Amino acid sequence: MKLSADLIALSGTLGHRFKNPELLIRAVTHASISGPQRPDNQRLEFLGDRVLGLVMSEALLSADERASEGQLAPRFNALVRKETCAEIAREIGLGDALKLGRSEMMSGGRRKEALLGDAMEALIAAVYVDAGFEVARAMVLRLWGDRVGRVEKDARDPKTSLQEWAQARALPPPRYVELGRSGPDHQPVFDVEVRLETGETETAQANTKRAAEQAAARALLARMEKNA
Repeated sequence: MKLSADLIALSGTLGHRFKNPELLIRAVTHASISGPQRPDNQRLEFLGDRVLGLVMSEALLSADERASEGQLAPRFNALVRKETCAEIAREIGLGDALKLGRSEMMSGGRRKEALLGDAMEALIAAVYVDAGFEVARAMVLRLWGDRVGRVEKDARDPKTSLQEWAQARALPPPRYVELGRSGPDHQPVFDVEVRLETGETETAQANTKRAAEQAAARALLARMEKNA
């Protein structure tokens, strides 16, 4: 089966030449365009999530032989969460290769976090089925790069950390307020403010309300710790 130019480029970025190109095609095919002759990537996504989990579990255990389960769990979650998978997908240009239905394409599907994250997991499964676990693991570790080494910092949830900071000083939990929303429906931008009882505030923007809250909390926590 002959691959399109975008899939040939994606295969090169992955560093894997598929023995069965149909697996690659299925991995980038969204349910909005699937049919009897064109299966979507949902089953591969299910498998890829498990392969990614095993790869990251092994990597974390090897990276820190003394870490407890309680220390490893948030690091693991940071490495396999949908946002991280979508981030990797953007880095390799996966959005450009997605096969989408017209409505999904018109609504900005190539940039949607969930679609990108799902497709990244499906790609991992496609490589696993095509070439086995060792090849899939090598690809994942290469694409994730130094994230395993710096994951302890990334795993620190800013909202939780800010709340703990406030509690340690006998303050009520921080309050989050959505100041506004702009942009088209398929690519909204949320403006969020976080406020402490003492009056300190920070604002942030992001494409999801959760991400904006996290960014605002991270900025305020950094400022409070710096001024402490």
